[in-house]
Amino acid sequence: MKKLPYILCLLLLAACYGAPQKAVREPQELTAAQEDSLAFRLGHHFSNNYNFIVRADSVVLLGVQPEEKVSEFPLDTFAIYCNERIVVADIRIFAADTIDSVWIEVADARARLGWLHETDLTKNAVPDDPISQFISIFSSAHLPVFIAFLAIIAAFYAVLILRRKDVPFVHWRDIASFYPALLCLLVALAAVLYTSIRMFAADTWEEFYYNPTLNPFAVPVLLSLFLAAVWAIIIVCIAVVDVVFKLLPPAKAILYLGGVGAVCIVNYIIFNLLVRCYIGYPLFAAYLLFALVRYFRLSYAPYECGQCGAKMKKKGRCPVCGAMNE
Repeated sequence: MKKLPYILCLLLLAACYGAPQKAVREPQELTAAQEDSLAFRLGHHFSNNYNFIVRADSVVLLGVQPEEKVSEFPLDTFAIYCNERIVVADIRIFAADTIDSVWIEVADARARLGWLHETDLTKNAVPDDPISQFISIFSSAHLPVFIAFLAIIAAFYAVLILRRKDVPFVHWRDIASFYPALLCLLVALAAVLYTSIRMFAADTWEEFYYNPTLNPFAVPVLLSLFLAAVWAIIIVCIAVVDVVFKLLPPAKAILYLGGVGAVCIVNYIIFNLLVRCYIGYPLFAAYLLFALVRYFRLSYAPYECGQCGAKMKKKGRCPVCGAMNE
């Protein structure tokens, strides 16, 4: 009888456990309109309710139905202007239109509805997302010319630095840190991956353009490697600035960072161009070997002076303070 209260407590605390039943959902049949919308989304990477921002000076929209444009009826048009935001309201396919069979209806901030060809939309507007807008600016037609011009200036700047024997320069008179060389290698790798995606996985890049993400684990492998390289460039760039100003006086540090930037620009242009003719792949392997050999042969300094903390390639007298290190 004395044990009865304990037994009752155990019974009260005990509970039956059952494995949670997973809800089984019956497959739902899609309507014809939903199937068409899904098919368009897979092929064109955007669909209804997708947001764009106008980048052209102006875009003319058709205020009537596309059938009237195809039938050459009198037209009612209006314009939208640069930096206006628009949203996709409807999509229609007209096989009779020889210019572009895909018509997109968009709505602006004043609730005006108008139609235009898909080619006119994608040419004059970009997705309303900062990553997509950056991609659009970076990939614009005038940017390669600007980069080439910048590379010429950077080359002259690099020659100016090399003529001054007391100024360090990445890969030649490098500092005792691998971060600058690593940054140059990462920029070259990013250029190789970027051009490879545009060449061999254009649809993947198009999907990324319209639906961007900075998560390298949420995209296909090749794009994941590219995003990882971009993140690594940002992190290593911060490390480069920090270590350069620790190892060099401010004036030489600024010149050295300018040289690193020049090498990065040249690397991007060279590998972006040469990968298109497949020369860039063996060239990148050779550049990787060159960077590693130059660093470990000329700049690798595994020791530190016990008195002043200066980097040393081998034990002995410190080149900075003259102290002996055994």
